[in-house]
Amino acid sequence: MNEKKKIAVIIGAGPAGLTAAYELLTRTDIKPIVIERDAEYVGGISRTVKWNGNRIDLGGHRFFSKSDRVMKWWSEILPVELDLDKSTDITYQRTTRALTDGMRMASSADGENVLRVRPRKTRILYGGKLFAYPVELSFDTLSKLGPVKVVKIGWTYMWSRLFPRKPETTLEDFFINRFGTELYKTFFKSYTEKVWGVPCRELSAEWGAQRIKSLSVSGAIAHAIKKLLHAGPLAGKSVETSLIEQFLYPVYGPGQLWERVADQVQSKGGEVRMGESVVGIESAGSRVTSVQVQTKAGTEIIDADYVFSTTDVRLLAQIFNGHLPAEVEDVAGGLQYRDFLTVGLLLDAPLVEADRSPFLDTWMYVHEPGVNVGRVQFFNNWSPQLLADQSRGWVGLEYFCAEGDALWNMRDEDLVAFAGEELAKIGLLRDRTVIGGVVIRQPKAYPSYTGTYDRLSVVRDHFNQFENLFLIGRNGMHRYNNQDHSMLAAMMAVDNIIAGRTDKSALWSINSEEDYHEEKRTGNTVS
Repeated sequence: MNEKKKIAVIIGAGPAGLTAAYELLTRTDIKPIVIERDAEYVGGISRTVKWNGNRIDLGGHRFFSKSDRVMKWWSEILPVELDLDKSTDITYQRTTRALTDGMRMASSADGENVLRVRPRKTRILYGGKLFAYPVELSFDTLSKLGPVKVVKIGWTYMWSRLFPRKPETTLEDFFINRFGTELYKTFFKSYTEKVWGVPCRELSAEWGAQRIKSLSVSGAIAHAIKKLLHAGPLAGKSVETSLIEQFLYPVYGPGQLWERVADQVQSKGGEVRMGESVVGIESAGSRVTSVQVQTKAGTEIIDADYVFSTTDVRLLAQIFNGHLPAEVEDVAGGLQYRDFLTVGLLLDAPLVEADRSPFLDTWMYVHEPGVNVGRVQFFNNWSPQLLADQSRGWVGLEYFCAEGDALWNMRDEDLVAFAGEELAKIGLLRDRTVIGGVVIRQPKAYPSYTGTYDRLSVVRDHFNQFENLFLIGRNGMHRYNNQDHSMLAAMMAVDNIIAGRTDKSALWSINSEEDYHEEKRTGNTVS
């Protein structure tokens, strides 16, 4: 008699969930069943939203990683298409490496199902002027800031180096210790507070440690010197992640890759069930035993040998049946999130700079007071195929808000008009005309390092007691992870299953230090 096949229920079809499903199918005999609330899109916040033949990448997703394992994984799904007349190198993990080293290269048979090397240009709009991002200590930057501002920046930076804030507990402490008070107020404070909706002094320094890491004025100086020495944007062994100037990108946006993963999961015998929700999780002792799924036909109980949760921790606590300690409920219920919406604007012609040259930016940070927009994306610069008609302009204005606030509840047509007005107000629209638009709302886009976050370990330790339950992904771990961090957590969870390990500490170490890593005994080195 054949042994019954083991089942893994995976809550969510984002990068973490689909990676877990793919890894299970290719490395084990476990059948994954992916349950996704969204009835239309896989990929979570890494999806590509289609509108009138155009495509929107929510948040912007550059495909690069310090992890060889992730880079090779991506190339197995979508191979890398190289222009042999250009460099085959890309800088990540503080080294320059050849993309041909261990990665799958595209052939003519792959068509547009490929990753392409794309240039990155990011700038800051401040005081009506455009500055390179990260801020470069160049003549252009200094001349735009003016002598008085430059002196203040230099003086306060030196002061911060001589007398750093100790202990470094808040995000304000983190910024000032690395940039000085004046540079912090100029290029970090207003934008960061726009994103999170709270003062930097109320945010944990841990956010900066994960997202900005060791980038500092000294790093910017070193980068400027390398440019002066004609080292090129991809040279050097100490280039910070934030300074990477090229990246890989699917022709049709990030959703193209995750749609392909979902197709392969199903072709290999797994299930991806769209428009369904996990509404209950049962447990016995130290194991989860089953999940309750709300389907279009009613309620279904699935006996689960493993459960991977990428849903937000607050919801996980609500659907976890049985008794939860009061402190776990309190911490989970007090976790906070920042929501996000993108307004895609179709223009009668592409936006141009003041000198009428085309914008080459992939995205732009807006530090201007008096407007709500936080970033502007130039979708066609991510990939031309995101725009149906190349004679048009196609941009996305990104707003950080709270679900249910005035901005979130604004009617779509009013938001399109509002975004057009803001694009004009910041001086980018010029003589272009908005001819259409679309609004995409993304709840819980950013786990916030506020509320009960400082006690997250209470929830983490409780759920980690269930040996066959794995919390992965940005919301699953309530951590501001990139998609590669989320993928690594999923991969390492499968490593644990294969090795019979119940200790999940390695999963939680990802992105907790400057160079994320995994245990060497898995046989896969990341750092």
